[in-house]
Amino acid sequence: MLENMPHWLGQALSRWRAGADSLAIARAELAAATRLTLESPAFADGARLPVRFTDDGEGVSPPLLWRDLPAGTASLALLVEDADSPTPQPLVHAVVWGLSPDDGGLAEGMIVDDGDGDADGRDVGRNSYRRQGWLPPDPPTGHGEHRYAFQLFALDAGAVLEGHDPGRTALVAAMAGHVLAAGLLVGTYSREALAPTGAVGPSGALA
Repeated sequence: MLENMPHWLGQALSRWRAGADSLAIARAELAAATRLTLESPAFADGARLPVRFTDDGEGVSPPLLWRDLPAGTASLALLVEDADSPTPQPLVHAVVWGLSPDDGGLAEGMIVDDGDGDADGRDVGRNSYRRQGWLPPDPPTGHGEHRYAFQLFALDAGAVLEGHDPGRTALVAAMAGHVLAAGLLVGTYSREALAPTGAVGPSGALA
């Protein structure tokens, strides 16, 4: 994984980042006039992720809570991306389709391989390593602070996903034109105290 990248190479690539404007929530076809509330009892928005949720710890997915869903919400979709990965597009850490609005959240460790999904329509999709489940954050040593964007989309009844185990592309296509509201929660993580944290490249900071 990326933690095996040499420190010198991480520093050299510190200005190479996917950028916040590459996140799914910034796409025009997923624009929503209403904002829902997404939060976690484990970390505050903009705060550092506890180690247990990263590749340096147990590597389980963090607990999430949602509220303020608009009328007409039929289902929810979750997409977690690294806005600062040294790649052309953000690294995908989790995809979950078909979450029930009535659940109110996801418990810790719930984003795991679920085969072809649940009978109620919920389906954990593929991360950037083409595996189902949660991809624990593992930013390159020396690359600086990474922002992990937890993006939750409230969808109307017309959102339909074909097949199982969706990746980012299939998820975005299924959601396009059906987003009623969206919420954003950002957790950060970095390796080594001396790593540069100021440069984020031309894409700017998260709104």
